[in-house]
Amino acid sequence: MTRTDQGGTPRGSAGRSSGLAAVMRPVNSVVERYIPSALVFAIALTFVVALMALLLTDSGPREVVVAWGDGLAGLLAFITQMALILLLGHTLANTGPVRRLLVRLGGVPRSARTAYVYVFVVAALASLITWGLGLVVGALLAKEVAEQGRERGLRLHFPLLVAAGYSGYVIWHMGYSGSGPLTAATEDSFLAEQLGGTLPVTETTFTWWNLTAAAVTIVVVGLALGWAAPKPGDPVVPLPAGAEYGSAPEAEDQVVTPADRVDASRVPTLLTGLALTAYLVLHYVDGGTPTLDIVNWTFLALILLLVRNPFELIALVKNAASNVGEILLQFPLYAGILGIMTATGLITVLSDAFVGIASPATFGLLTFLSAGLVNFFVPSGGGQFAVQGPVVLDAAERLGVDPAVAIMAVAYGDQWTNMIQPFWALPVLAIAGLKMRDILGYTTVTLVASGLVFGGTLLLLGLAA
Repeated sequence: MTRTDQGGTPRGSAGRSSGLAAVMRPVNSVVERYIPSALVFAIALTFVVALMALLLTDSGPREVVVAWGDGLAGLLAFITQMALILLLGHTLANTGPVRRLLVRLGGVPRSARTAYVYVFVVAALASLITWGLGLVVGALLAKEVAEQGRERGLRLHFPLLVAAGYSGYVIWHMGYSGSGPLTAATEDSFLAEQLGGTLPVTETTFTWWNLTAAAVTIVVVGLALGWAAPKPGDPVVPLPAGAEYGSAPEAEDQVVTPADRVDASRVPTLLTGLALTAYLVLHYVDGGTPTLDIVNWTFLALILLLVRNPFELIALVKNAASNVGEILLQFPLYAGILGIMTATGLITVLSDAFVGIASPATFGLLTFLSAGLVNFFVPSGGGQFAVQGPVVLDAAERLGVDPAVAIMAVAYGDQWTNMIQPFWALPVLAIAGLKMRDILGYTTVTLVASGLVFGGTLLLLGLAA
């Protein structure tokens, strides 16, 4: 039976989306039916890499198993840092002040076409702050714009609003919480060890070419999503009648005992937030730069300053923690893969192959395209850098390519194919109550538009080097 909206229109058949849906139908089928969970991909990739080590290096089964087992614990600090970025970003997005801000922002658009572009731009800016924040803000703002637009009589296509919110995630690696640049800037990280020292974010995230590419991507993708919007008079799929804007988790703040009064007081979180803010100010005054830890402490300080009391903070963290579990389980497998590649010499073998087909001019573009492919199998940005980062950095050194280009090329590829890789879309779709097939036609528009910017940027850098 075909699902319809209130006006009897089949879901996904709105206006220009009908052409997109037809083009994307084969991809929809593959995504819905044949792409397993990211955990299964991580397990499969482990065996693939182990087999490659056996076939392409002198290592035997015993050496491969030992390398894998020894590597499982090799990224424990990194795993914690990545989990905190997601946990804190989700928590920050659900604090009372941020939720109230989203309600106010939801009333800004005054026309349907500008609403889609507006949701994308706000989600993109939030993603530049932190990727966890961007994901949640994109979904919540799409629902809020749809709800307030419905009250004002705007005919808004809800799947496109949600796709626009998720599309903001396409530039997250170019901002403050980008996994690769921050890992390279963090002392004793696996990337810093390979680089022979840290690579500050002034040479990656805050270069003129990355900031320019981020700005151009926002403009190009915004225009593309505006083009994809249904024309006046075309049927749309609205926010379902009776749908409510998702509420933040309720804090269990019943005050009965003296201990409850402490938990219901703003003083503990406020004092801790102020102390952490003071530390961050001193860090930057003394010449410090952003690292994975500093970024996490920035978001934690904001959360501590924004929540009402420990009761609320506990409730927010419990709500956010459900999104972290799968990541925690996957990362040891990625660490084991890195252990196999390092101990058996497989990194050198793969690097040799890459050097054989790349040149200094094409290195960035080819790395970007390969990273986009690898992202289907390793959808976590941090996990992808653990698997692919050492290979491309070794190849970059041998070709005389700036390591910053290598790092950002992997980052661009990872964020690029997130638009058609369903892993990170799942929490957004859960908030919106949609399926991947409902938005995939529109996120493919984002994939094409952003890919032109990312690939063009890296090709121009290679030609200018």
